[in-house]
Parts: sequence; C-alpha cells; structure tokens
Amino acid sequence: MLEIVKEFRKGILFVRLKGILNKNTVSYLNTEVTKMVADMGISNVVFNTEELTSIDIDGINVLYNNYNLCKDNHGISMICGVNKNIESIINKSLLSNMFQIKDEISALHLIEI
Repeated sequence: MLEIVKEFRKGILFVRLKGILNKNTVSYLNTEVTKMVADMGISNVVFNTEELTSIDIDGINVLYNNYNLCKDNHGISMICGVNKNIESIINKSLLSNMFQIKDEISALHLIEI
C-alpha cells in the first residue's frame, strides 16, 4: 500500500510517500502526481521518502520519470528523507543522479522561484 500526501508551497510540489512504492503501487503515483506534473507543467517537485518502507525498479522508474518531466519544464526534482530501508537501492539506481537533500526545508532554500 502507498499513501501520498501532496502540498504545493512556494512554487514547489512536495510529495510525501508512505508505504511501498513498487509495481503494484506506481499506477497510483502516476495518477496522483506524474499526470499532474505533466498536465500542469509543474517544474519543481520534492519527493519525501522518509516513510517509504520499500521501493523496487518500477518505483525507481516512476521517480526518474518525474525527474525528467521537471527537467523538461525547466525545473528540478529532488529526493529528501532517504532512509535506511531504501538508501542502497536509491544509490545503485538512476536516482543517484537526482539531487538528494536532507529535508523539505533544504528544498525551500535551494529552489529559488
């Protein structure tokens, strides 16, 4: 199961993920977030993975797809709150190229709108 909480603040879409991001739950993230980023041309997204308990290659791919959408929209996508459950998977994937930050407050300081 995956829970998604979204908050749009200061030109940044914060997406808090809780639970499991895998082949069974990526369609929910695509419906709730990826479609919105694409349709609305959102350029800055921060994925908070602090409460994500596991992720697989499908989860990695959907986050990377959002990274590319933001890049195409002349913005940036970041990951924060990478915990021990997912750290090794993230670091061995394409997401290692994404900007990883400690927390959401750091994103507010780094992204200048």
